[in-house]
Amino acid sequence: MSALSGQNVSRETMEKLEEFVKLVEKWTVKINLISKPSVPFIWERHIQDSVQLYQHAPAGDHWVDLGSGGGFPAIVLAVMSQQDGRDTKFTMVESDQRKCVFLRTALRELGVKGEVLNARIEQTPALDADILSARALADLASLIGFADQHLKKNGVALFPKGENWKAEDIDARTIWNYTCDPIPSLTNPPAAILKIKEITHV
Repeated sequence: MSALSGQNVSRETMEKLEEFVKLVEKWTVKINLISKPSVPFIWERHIQDSVQLYQHAPAGDHWVDLGSGGGFPAIVLAVMSQQDGRDTKFTMVESDQRKCVFLRTALRELGVKGEVLNARIEQTPALDADILSARALADLASLIGFADQHLKKNGVALFPKGENWKAEDIDARTIWNYTCDPIPSLTNPPAAILKIKEITHV
């Protein structure tokens, strides 16, 4: 068990997150959900990273997570939303069929709601998300393109980015106009969660 420092997490939610960690560790042996060197640091690198994303999200009826893979942040977000009694619909888009099986298994075993789409993001019809997230999926310019496709006009995108986020922001602005509120990461202060909205083409 690992405490989530500074996070308001109930005992029941902690138990679900611990169960999820065990699932990830078990399945990673078979299908490499997360990098093997990061497995001992799963709470710091994956769980806490996902929880802080949830805490910076606005209220919304439909949350879409792109490239959901090992369930970070999507499964953690769904668990946190359940704790808070929200009725948010979670849609996870993942092109790898084996990872989709894992995501559906995790949802079922944890008793949380969510829909898993086995599809390529760019070939998926517009999902009209109020909130959109993607973690370790692509460069910022590509992510904003996905957001332009799948986010409602007044929706918000949340993209965790590493220490190089400022350079990615400069590159993305050659293609897109958008507002960006960078929030320092709790798990890695030079990194940031980019809160993006009002997207238009340059």
